[in-house]
Order: sequence, then structure tokens, then C-alpha cells
Amino acid sequence: MATHSGYGGAVYVDTTAVAEVKDFTLDVTANTTDTTVLGSDGWTDLELVNKSWTASINVIWDDTDSNQAELRLIDGGTVALKLYPAGTTTGDHEWSGNCIVTSVSKTVSTDSLVEASITVTGKGSLTYGTV
Repeated sequence: MATHSGYGGAVYVDTTAVAEVKDFTLDVTANTTDTTVLGSDGWTDLELVNKSWTASINVIWDDTDSNQAELRLIDGGTVALKLYPAGTTTGDHEWSGNCIVTSVSKTVSTDSLVEASITVTGKGSLTYGTV
């Protein structure tokens, strides 16, 4: 079994890294519909209808990083996002797709750095491959 340490992960907008990423979460959902019919032996039968994905990215707020700024805009524009769970060297894994920023929140605390949490919703397919 291969395992990976998260500290090597990265988030990119287009081909440029987003600065100060603390962590990210990727959720992929399969939406189904119940196709069970009468006389079907009592077991539910399902069919895949469509798939969707969302991602949340937590960063230490950096007002000089243009890629963070792009991810903080809720303007309906499409962003090309790449998520790397273990790094960006050849052979590393990558999820990528276009998305829309749907939520941005900031956390300001006396005992911490200013942070931002950005949520995106996929616009179309999410691809998985290697760098």
C-alpha cells in the first residue's frame, strides 16, 4: 500500500501555485436515482445520474498573492484548479478541473495569523492523473 504525507501537497490556479496553503479537502459525489421496480426481490436498485465535486482550500491570508486573490473572488468566473495531494514532481498525482468560487470566509484571531477558507464547486468534470 502506498501512503503519502500531506505536507508535500499543493494547490495551483492555472500553472501558478497558490501561496500559504494550509490544507485542502476534495469531495466527489455520485448522484443516483432509485430505479427499483415492483417484483424486484426487495433490494433497491440505483442508477448513476451525474457526478459533482467541490473543494475547500484553507490558506494563511496573503494579500500580495494574485492566485489567492483570484480564488477569493465570487464573481461567477471560472477558475482552472489543480490539486496535488503529495507534490508536483513527475509521477505525482493530480486532480484538476474548472470551478467557480462559491464561498469565502476569513478568520481573524488575536492568537493566530489571518486565514481564509475558500470553497469552489466544479464546473464540469474532474480529472485524475499523474504529473
